[in-house]
Amino acid sequence: MSAATVLNAGDYDLLVDVGFLVDGFVLDTSLLNGTDVLDGSTSYASVIDGTRSIRVKRGREDQSDAFVTGTMSFVLDDTRAGGVFNPFDNDPSNPYYDQAQGVPGLAPGRAVELIRYDDNGDPELLFVGTVVDYDLEFSVGDLTTVTVLCADGNYRLANTAISAHTPSVELSGARIEAILDRAEVDYPDGAARNISSGTVNLGDYPIAEGTNVKAYFDAITSTAERGRIYLSRDGVLTATNRLGITISNPVVVFSDDGTQTPYSDLEIVFGADGLVNRVTVTPVGGTTEVATDATSISTYFTKALDISNSLLDQQSDAEDLADYLLSPEPEPRFTSLEIFFGSLTTAQKDAVAIIDIGDTVEITRTITTGNTTTTITQESQIEGVEHTLATGRGHTMRLFTSPTTIAVELVLDTGILDQDVLG
Repeated sequence: MSAATVLNAGDYDLLVDVGFLVDGFVLDTSLLNGTDVLDGSTSYASVIDGTRSIRVKRGREDQSDAFVTGTMSFVLDDTRAGGVFNPFDNDPSNPYYDQAQGVPGLAPGRAVELIRYDDNGDPELLFVGTVVDYDLEFSVGDLTTVTVLCADGNYRLANTAISAHTPSVELSGARIEAILDRAEVDYPDGAARNISSGTVNLGDYPIAEGTNVKAYFDAITSTAERGRIYLSRDGVLTATNRLGITISNPVVVFSDDGTQTPYSDLEIVFGADGLVNRVTVTPVGGTTEVATDATSISTYFTKALDISNSLLDQQSDAEDLADYLLSPEPEPRFTSLEIFFGSLTTAQKDAVAIIDIGDTVEITRTITTGNTTTTITQESQIEGVEHTLATGRGHTMRLFTSPTTIAVELVLDTGILDQDVLG
C-alpha cells in the first residue's frame, strides 16, 4: 500500500496502469522497470503523492435525467514531482516511462483506480475507469501541472456501435446481455456485469446499423424499463429493474441534531417542475396509451410527458408505464446533501465513502420557527455521487437523491403487517 493521508479524511491511493511492471528490477541497471525483471508483479503505479486535487462525478442529479458517463479528473503537480509526469520526459530515472518500449507509461487508454482504505486497512474502490486525456499546463513561476481526465465504462459503450440486426422479444435484462455479448461490442462478462432480469418484455424491433450502445441502453431505461443502467464505484456495469417499492434499509442515517451522521448542506425542492399529470406512451408501430389526472390538470394546468417509439412489446405494458409515470401532485423532497469528512467519526467516514448509486439513505432535517421545532425525515435513494478531494481542504462528498416509496418491514407484536409511506 503506497497510500497518502488526506486531511481529516483517511488514507487514499490513486493508481494508473502504466503498461509495464513498475516494481521489478532490471539486471545490470538501476531501473525499477523493464523487460528482464526480478519479482515484478504489477503494472499499476501510484501517483497519489503528486496529486493536488481529485474530482469524481458519477450517476445523475435527478431521476428524470439520463445516466451520463462517470468521470474523474485529477491534477498532478509536475514541478513538485520533478517533471516525471511529463510525457516527453524519457529519463532513465522516470518511474512512469517505459524504457523498453520507448513510450510514456502515463498515457490515454490506461486503467485508473481511486482507492480509500478503511479503518481496518482494507481498500475500497471509489472510481474505476480509463484515462481519456492528459493536459499539461505551464504557468508563470515555473509551476507545471497535469490535469488528467478519466471516464468509466460508459465511455466505452458511448463509443461503440451495434451492427444491424433484429432481436427477439425478450426481457430488458436479456436484451442488455445480448447486446453486450455481440462481437462488435464484446463487453467483459462475469464479475464485470450485474444485470437484473427486468420487468417488461422489449419488442422484436430492428436495430439500425451504427446504433450507439449507450444511446440504446438509455432508450431501454427511458422508454421501457425505467430502472437504472450505470457503472458502480468498483467498475461493474449494473442494470436494475423498474424502480418501485423498496424495503426500508438505509445504509447511512443522516441528521442535523448530532445524533447520527452529520451533513453540511441539504437542498430541498418543493415545486411543480417535476409534476406530470398527462403521460402518453407509444410503442414502436403501436397505439398511444394515455394516463391523465383531471384534478391535477385543473389545478396546475397540463404538464405532459410524451414517450414515443417505446421499446415495450405489449400494449398493456405501455398502459402500465403511462400510469407509473404520473406524478400529479408537487411534494417537498430532499434533492442533494453534502458531507464534509472532517466532521465525521472514523466509522462514519468508512460508511459514507462507499455509498453508491441505488443505495437508500435516511435524512433528517430539523426546522425551527419561533418556538416551534419540526423534524422532517425522508428515506431517499442515491442517483448520483460526487467526491472532491483537495490539498489543505480534505474530502467533501455530495449525494444526489430521489424520493422513494418505502415498504415498512414487519415488526412482531406491533400489529403492523405492511405499510407504504413516502420517504
